[in-house]
Amino acid sequence: MLVSQLTHVPIADREAMRDGPRDSATHLRLAAAIPALGQVEIGGKASRESAGETLTVVAWNVERLRHGDAIAATLAGQGPDVVLLSEVDEGMWRSGNGHPLRALADRLGHAFAYGVEFVELGGGNEAERLATGGESNAEGFHGNAVTSAVPLLRPFLVRLDAAGGWFRPERGQPRIGGRMAIGGQVQIGNRRVTVVSVHLENRTDPAGRAVQTRHLLDAIDKYDPQAPVLLGGDFNTLTASHEDRYDNPQAWAARIAAEPDRLIDVEPHEPLLAILAGRGYDWKAANTLDLPTQRREAGDPTPIGHIDWFFTRGLVASAPAVLPAVLPDGRPSSDHEALVVTVRIA
Repeated sequence: MLVSQLTHVPIADREAMRDGPRDSATHLRLAAAIPALGQVEIGGKASRESAGETLTVVAWNVERLRHGDAIAATLAGQGPDVVLLSEVDEGMWRSGNGHPLRALADRLGHAFAYGVEFVELGGGNEAERLATGGESNAEGFHGNAVTSAVPLLRPFLVRLDAAGGWFRPERGQPRIGGRMAIGGQVQIGNRRVTVVSVHLENRTDPAGRAVQTRHLLDAIDKYDPQAPVLLGGDFNTLTASHEDRYDNPQAWAARIAAEPDRLIDVEPHEPLLAILAGRGYDWKAANTLDLPTQRREAGDPTPIGHIDWFFTRGLVASAPAVLPAVLPDGRPSSDHEALVVTVRIA
């Protein structure tokens, strides 16, 4: 359902969800009762009528969109026709309890479509909770978005996960919802092109991400089987499960030392790439394959990999680049770099 404003979830209701039973069956029941999880919020205003014969697109996990000014400056420097965003807050204390996507779209001269990945029932992760000082979220929405300088047609949302893993107490970050993708269509010449912002799960294994990918591709084919497609976003191609990476850090470090290219050359470890190839998608021309797309604070020794991607079908990609996610003082504006590519109809 398209709306101009997502349906509010009262604070008392969010607190009751947080403090009540936290099992999978309860998650399914609560998720079905939250209208915002099925809505697409549309707003902003396209500043141009058409994109011409090519489309310049940026995909970026903006880590809550806390640093809106720096992120807007990075994007404005590219003059993108379309931006595919992951991890966008709305009404979250940690990002100012406002609507940073609306401010960003207005600054760029873009229309937008926004979908809720999670309704956050607390302040976020451990560090974010400690910083809140007990303050409440105005809305508690966290999701993904598409913005466009040209008209964004037929916005749609695809939910990729209903298991409710983030709702369970052991995760330490109570949320209702699951990973999702949001998209729409823009015109290149006389053809409509489907553009999709994607965010796959990090707290699963490569097989789990493959399941999410198949579900997404099936939904896109049902939406418009003929249109060329550009997928972009955070595919979390981490090459192993969360448990493999964190339960035994020494073993994981030894594996990385034995396979130093593993986190960049992810294809042997992430079956989702083979699935995409089998469905006619290409990525080699649309990405800078030898560079990581994660960013860390200076001095952080955590290995970084290539987890953000563009995938194309029926399009010719050129000029891929990785844009540094930095604030004016050199600190990260996000824990992901931004990706940019230009495409045209094949």
